[in-house]
Amino acid sequence: MRHPHRFVRFVLACVAIALLASCASGPRVRTELDPEADFSRYRSYAFYQPLAMEESGYSTYLTDRIKASVRREMDARGYVFDETSPDLRVNFQAVVQEKTDVYTVPRTDVTYFYSYRHRHYVAVPYWYDQTEVSRYTEGTLTIDVVDAARNRLVWTGDAIGRVVQRTPQERAAAADQAVAAIFMQFPFAAGSSPPAP
Repeated sequence: MRHPHRFVRFVLACVAIALLASCASGPRVRTELDPEADFSRYRSYAFYQPLAMEESGYSTYLTDRIKASVRREMDARGYVFDETSPDLRVNFQAVVQEKTDVYTVPRTDVTYFYSYRHRHYVAVPYWYDQTEVSRYTEGTLTIDVVDAARNRLVWTGDAIGRVVQRTPQERAAAADQAVAAIFMQFPFAAGSSPPAP
């Protein structure tokens, strides 16, 4: 009677794989908001100097691309770039980590036995779980929005996804996609406290 149980596990595993495949189109996004922040006071922004991603003292093409994407998103929400006295300061950091997933996959196979009574081979199915190990690289892009006067974090967003070896153009496009995904969760426009439509 173990056969129906293993069949159900097999069907559930197939459904889970299909759901994961449908979610693989973009990064996972997490955000956090300071509930005490008054976003109606914020109308301008600038970047931290140096950015967390430039701690080593130099910038890269990817840093410049992320800056341009952040400016596009902030400008679209009505914020004005002001390096001298901004209301908000934007910082960002990218982290890459090696990850390992261990999971089991239900399998089925057939073994053959010779029946001396019936004088022929008999196929007998059997079920088992096969352990799989998947190693991959996961990248996290974090964007922090900070109240410049109080030097206090008021909003942060993370985009988390698998990193695939790509050309520089594809990496830049993936960075644009990550920034856009993070800012889709940014609910404010310049000078307004209620969420933007």
